Amino acid sequence: MKHTDIIKNLSLEQKCALLSGGTVFTTRALPGKGIPAITLSDGPNGVRKQAGAADHLGLNPSVPATCFPTSATVANSWDPELGEAVGAAMGEEAAAQGVSVLLGPGLNIKRSPLCGRNFEYFSEDPYLAGKMAAAYVRGIQKNGIAACPKHFAVNSQELRRMASDSIVDERTLREIYLTGFEMVVKEAQPKTIMSAYNLVNGTYANENAHLLMEILRRDWGFDGAVVTDWGGSNDHALGVKNGSTLEMPAPGGDAIRELMKAVQTGKITEADVDARLEELLELVFTTKAAVDAAPGKFDADAHHALARRAAAQSIVLLKNENSLLPLAKGEKVAVIGDFAQTPRYQGAGSSAVNSIKVDSFLDCLAESGLNSVGYAKGFDRQGKPDEALKAEAVLLAKNADVVLLCMGLDEIKESEGIDRADMKLAENQLELLAAVAAAPRWKAIGSRTARRWSTAVWAVRPVRAHWSRCSPARRTPAVSWLRLGRAATPTPPQKRISAATAPLWSTARVCMWATATTTPPVCPPPSPSATA
Repeated sequence: MKHTDIIKNLSLEQKCALLSGGTVFTTRALPGKGIPAITLSDGPNGVRKQAGAADHLGLNPSVPATCFPTSATVANSWDPELGEAVGAAMGEEAAAQGVSVLLGPGLNIKRSPLCGRNFEYFSEDPYLAGKMAAAYVRGIQKNGIAACPKHFAVNSQELRRMASDSIVDERTLREIYLTGFEMVVKEAQPKTIMSAYNLVNGTYANENAHLLMEILRRDWGFDGAVVTDWGGSNDHALGVKNGSTLEMPAPGGDAIRELMKAVQTGKITEADVDARLEELLELVFTTKAAVDAAPGKFDADAHHALARRAAAQSIVLLKNENSLLPLAKGEKVAVIGDFAQTPRYQGAGSSAVNSIKVDSFLDCLAESGLNSVGYAKGFDRQGKPDEALKAEAVLLAKNADVVLLCMGLDEIKESEGIDRADMKLAENQLELLAAVAAAPRWKAIGSRTARRWSTAVWAVRPVRAHWSRCSPARRTPAVSWLRLGRAATPTPPQKRISAATAPLWSTARVCMWATATTTPPVCPPPSPSATA
């Protein structure tokens, strides 16, 4: 133990006090003992340090920072080097803001496409999730601060997330739900890991000895600190005994008294407390030194350029029939859709970043060389019917050779704490799509959300390109940002959709293809192995 001299000079009360937070996002300090407090902060796609009143749900404003594409987007690049660059930039911004522990990345398995927090996670493929998360961790920790991969483990839903019980056999647990975490621990050596809210096989993850002591620490060799999710401790003493280091956010004196009583009654030993304290002190001293040594500023323009590069490299165009894209310079285009002017580029909740700069679709269009004939809002993003907006959009569409229609979900459809009821776009957007498609000219139509695309997207003149969703077995991660003129990759996977379901494609993954007809192709039925 590196910090024995400090630990032996602390009273039991002081030891117990250090194992829980002092405020919503800081640890406790003992200045008389030379132990400083450190700051933890969300989040997985940018720093969310709150300058004033702090909360863990993203309700109060935070210090401006670069908002990088969500993990669901960057996973689509299949590029760990890109992930490491994004992580390094986030780590630089965290240190500049005095943050010692950045709470991310998230790498839970996307068990269902309806999980409200899927935009924070990389993939349903544990190998891809593990490789990308390890890259993020290496980047974040490059300057000496700590990454905190989360949520350990089997946390794949938001509905009743603090009471749900994930029942899973050992092989499935290790091969699917833990593989990504194992890769992160062994390949990137994170200084912290965040435990999950849920139970796993009847025991809360934060008090689960099999997860924290047997697998994480014994089997994988993790020697860092385990941090509870905010409000995720149910039995603080049992958590300390079974490998949980720091209870967050700020439970007050009750947590101290609980630990002291547990030692005094023999429920846990003082050696259990000392083991967790050793982990915490190592985290505090190393990351505080890194923050103190870091410059108090960063190059916001360079980071914004990196965010754009990450978004561009994460686009996957699966087929480009007859070389429809890129659009020719000077092409007459009409831009329709509220999201073209006010984009959705992140989900809601604790990961929400107060972005320094945001590029809208209209901003990017000005750089494209296309000839815009105008912009129409087209619809109310909260779903309220508005015939006047629709009529204005249809009229504009008649004046263009190409229509770029930006559709998506509103701000509450993809959020921490809430699972989605379906994969549908709002009815008023679907009605607008049909109305624009029925206009006298052939049109290009588009759709986007913070996490995934949901209906038809893009076309030129007598040819339409459609976005749809593929089977989870296709393992094509999500796309969330589109730039005009992106080069295409040549070969698409087989697609499992039919013309009958064209208005509302709603399975799990994202594909794009172009056809010379107005309806999607009918694909062959899947083989039995594709549905496993």
